[in-house]
Amino acid sequence: MRLIVYDARECDPKKCTAKKLHRAGKVELVNSERDIPPRVILLDPFAEKAISRADAEIAETHGIAALDCSWKRIRDFSSLRRKTNARALPYLVAANPTNFGKPTILSTVEALAAALSIVERRELAEELLKGFKWGQTFLDLNPEPLEAYATAKTSEEVVASQKQFMPG
Repeated sequence: MRLIVYDARECDPKKCTAKKLHRAGKVELVNSERDIPPRVILLDPFAEKAISRADAEIAETHGIAALDCSWKRIRDFSSLRRKTNARALPYLVAANPTNFGKPTILSTVEALAAALSIVERRELAEELLKGFKWGQTFLDLNPEPLEAYATAKTSEEVVASQKQFMPG
C-alpha cells in the first residue's frame, strides 16, 4: 500500500517519526502539496468523515497520506481536502514520548498505524511501529478502540463507537 507523508520540515529530524519511516523505506516523503495524489485518503483532524473499513478499497487503490506539520498549521491545507478523501482518525491515546498518554495528539507513525489498523491492514501497522521503542505501546494502550474501529463498517459507526472510549 502506498503511504505518503507531507513533510512541512517543522520537526527535529532526529525525533521525526516520518523521517525515520522514510529512511527505512516504509513511506514516501513529499515536500509539496502537488505531490500528494488525488483520491488518496488524507488523514486530517478536521475532516467531516472518520476513516472506516468502508475506506479500505480507496486506501488499497490510492494510498494513505499524512501531514507532518504543526497542529497550528493543519487548517492551511484546504486545497488538499478538496482533491483527496479527507478522513479524521477517531479517539486514540498517544504512546510517543512527547505526548504519551494524551488523547488525539498522535505522531505521524501512530496516525498511519491507526489508519492501517482501521482499514484492515493491521500487519502493516505493526510493521511500521516496530521501528520505534514505544511502537508496541501504542497498540497496548489502544487495543479495544482499535478493535472497535476496525469492526465498524462505516464512518458513522466509528464515530458512534469512539464515544465509549472518551472520558466524561
